[in-house]
Amino acid sequence: MEIDYSNIKVIGFDADDTLWVNETYFRDAELEFSKLMAPYETANTIDQELFKRQIENLPLYGYGIKGFILSMVEIALELSNNSISNKTIDAILNIGKDMLSKPVDLLEGVEEVLITLSQDYRLIVVTKGDLLDQERKLEKSKITHYFHHIEVVSDKQEANYSKLLNHLDIKPSEFLMIGNSLKSDILPLINIKANAIHVPFHTTWMHEHVVATEKDNKKYKTITSLLEVLPLLNKNQKTRV
Repeated sequence: MEIDYSNIKVIGFDADDTLWVNETYFRDAELEFSKLMAPYETANTIDQELFKRQIENLPLYGYGIKGFILSMVEIALELSNNSISNKTIDAILNIGKDMLSKPVDLLEGVEEVLITLSQDYRLIVVTKGDLLDQERKLEKSKITHYFHHIEVVSDKQEANYSKLLNHLDIKPSEFLMIGNSLKSDILPLINIKANAIHVPFHTTWMHEHVVATEKDNKKYKTITSLLEVLPLLNKNQKTRV
């Protein structure tokens, strides 16, 4: 499917699992939590209950590691009928602290793509999650100097994107979003008449999954590596000269 990107002036990047590794740490933490809770329930039930609690808590805690930690503590208390030891609670908190101290590992080609695109486009970051944690990761990434603007939002729905584009005086037709989540980074943009390129990560949180019908008749490109963005935009860049 050919898509014309020649009108693009501003490119937005998702952060977690688009610029750097993130979801892998959550999967590892879930495994550790499951081991701690093994005396009380099966691994499958623990995973299901934790996921349900995270979704229930999103309106209260939002996205990010801190809400994840609180959800783990709540489920530990619930599954143990409030008999969980202080030692186990401490171990759960340490899982979270370990996640918060993880290194920021850039994904393949990130810096090459940013160096190249920043010469011809205005680049921004649009990410959701806990503000303090996202600021920490951005600082550790050493790539913030490529971006004209960084926005941490509570959620990524059509209204969030429309408000941001209006605030930055960006026309939807001139904006391209690049991200790993169809639900958060791609479909909302298509719905507001902007552009999007999907770069799937090898693992995706269940909450970010979409059903096939949600993708019907949506015009976007899917690539396997961020580096594939360069030839796509370079071809259209030539038409602007």
